[in-house]
Amino acid sequence: MITNMQRAEVLIQALPYLNDYVGETIVVKYGGNAMTDETLKQQVMEDIVLLWKVGIRVVLVHGGGPELSELMMRLGKKPAFVDGLRVTDKETIDLAQMVLAGKINKSLVNMVQAKGGKAIGLSGMDGRLIEAKIRNPKYGYVGDVTKINANVIEALLNDGYIPVISTLGCDEEGNTYNINGDTAAGKIASTLQAKKMILLTDIEGVLKDKNDPESLISHLTLSEAKELIDQNIVSGGMIPKISCCTDAIEEGLNSAVILDGRVSHAILMEIFTNEGAGTLIEKE
Repeated sequence: MITNMQRAEVLIQALPYLNDYVGETIVVKYGGNAMTDETLKQQVMEDIVLLWKVGIRVVLVHGGGPELSELMMRLGKKPAFVDGLRVTDKETIDLAQMVLAGKINKSLVNMVQAKGGKAIGLSGMDGRLIEAKIRNPKYGYVGDVTKINANVIEALLNDGYIPVISTLGCDEEGNTYNINGDTAAGKIASTLQAKKMILLTDIEGVLKDKNDPESLISHLTLSEAKELIDQNIVSGGMIPKISCCTDAIEEGLNSAVILDGRVSHAILMEIFTNEGAGTLIEKE
């Protein structure tokens, strides 16, 4: 049993971190395989609501690739990937809107509110929040972010809401694009000049040896993070995650962390303790 004195000690130890973060903006990217465990999902929502309750401005950006793939297969449409990107034809982008802007977005909004928070769900198409252009015709409706119109996010934050954003973008012709969730989160975080961006993943963080969980790198400077890519120390899906963090920091984000979303209450550990649960990347 935890005694009342122990509870008090925990709160006192969190005080310096509260002083650092109250009134600041944090962007949390949540998606992919980190969303598949229902118990962990509930804990992530609890963490987000607690941060909001103590006065931290939280923006939740989400993906949902596994659920989109599941729906496609149920409808007899096989997901296809080129260079690690989902090939997104017209039918697939329509399904993406159904899954990302519909089912997942509203489900997360509902969960946040069930935990006592105030949330409003958006897609990147609402208020032209995420403007994009086609990356390459071979990928179909996959887009690169050209601009973040953050006024709608700021308005919601100022009114005391938690914006929950699905990563769909649009262009002036009315086309809809599937946007990489990490990239979108990084662009949103830098535009908001956020204090920290948290990328929830399903691995320990950045590893020197991808086959050795004990080789976790807990802290990287901006230049060290870039060297990991340049020297081929990291590979695969970790490269775009590190790149989106370094790009966002260069564009004004204070710091970013690639966090192990499988750890119970990892977000609270990251914000309110020295240890954290992943890899922190920050300026020199």
